Amino acid sequence: MKAKIAIATGDPAGIGPEISHKAALDPAVRAACDPVLVSDPDVIARHAKACGIAAELHVIERLADAEFSTGKLNVLDCNQPEAARIDFGITNPVAGRASIAFVSAAVKAALTGEVDAVVGAPQNETSIAQAGIKFDGHPSFVARQTGTDENDVFMMLCFGGIKVAHATLHQSVRKAVEAITKDKVARVIDATVRTLKQMGVAAPKIAVSGLNPHAGEGGLFGSEEIEIIKPAVDAAIAQGIAVSGPFGADTMFHIKGIDAFIVMLHDQGHIATKLMAQHAAAALTIGTPILFASVAHGTGHDIAGKGIANPAAMIEAILRLAPTSS
Repeated sequence: MKAKIAIATGDPAGIGPEISHKAALDPAVRAACDPVLVSDPDVIARHAKACGIAAELHVIERLADAEFSTGKLNVLDCNQPEAARIDFGITNPVAGRASIAFVSAAVKAALTGEVDAVVGAPQNETSIAQAGIKFDGHPSFVARQTGTDENDVFMMLCFGGIKVAHATLHQSVRKAVEAITKDKVARVIDATVRTLKQMGVAAPKIAVSGLNPHAGEGGLFGSEEIEIIKPAVDAAIAQGIAVSGPFGADTMFHIKGIDAFIVMLHDQGHIATKLMAQHAAAALTIGTPILFASVAHGTGHDIAGKGIANPAAMIEAILRLAPTSS
């Protein structure tokens, strides 16, 4: 049987409903899994009309009522009536509340086993903040939703054959540097190894970046590599993990034969990814009891409702989880 994947449609004022809809109709996605949109049906219908997407919806109250043999697109009704009436391309607390409601319902379905995995469309952090909801990215949000220690949850960007895990994510550089400890590096190495094995890599090979330019240049540009990162790498090696580093983050991605790279800071991984993959990277949340992926781009308020949003990253995120969860 094919995996059942819930697609939370994200910010209703952005491109999330459009790219979720397009991805769920993609032939490769349909061949790989059974997709279910988690959203307000009126939000989906409004975006479909504005973007010229033709598909018959099958609105359901329970996932048990989903039908996959008729060609209709299943939509799990997560009623947010005000969300279908807000303008495209704006920040609004209504949009923030709705987008969190969608992803919360999808995560709950994964926890109960009603779906095998969740893919989340992009969120708008300003709209969510206006709604008074704590949100600093999908990894920490999914951690809280699943009762997982936030220190054990990380983001892994995936595109082509490259995977990039991040020790820190959405916080100031000052706070991120303070958060990088030997224990933190050990935790991200462990989460990366477990995820790669879950994805079918029997003996993962991992490269770890430094924090400072040129990985500190032997202590000339900082001591974090010597005092924190290298000891964590050595401890992992002692446990039988094939991990090496720290390497300069500006050259590390040229190393061949690596299953995943680990970086210390958000931009060390995101800049490289967005240069190489642009709009086609999937963002996996690793370390939680559920399979969760999102996209590495934003809500696209400037093009919302125009029908031109590219669903490539959503498709990539879904296909990353489909073979893993079946």
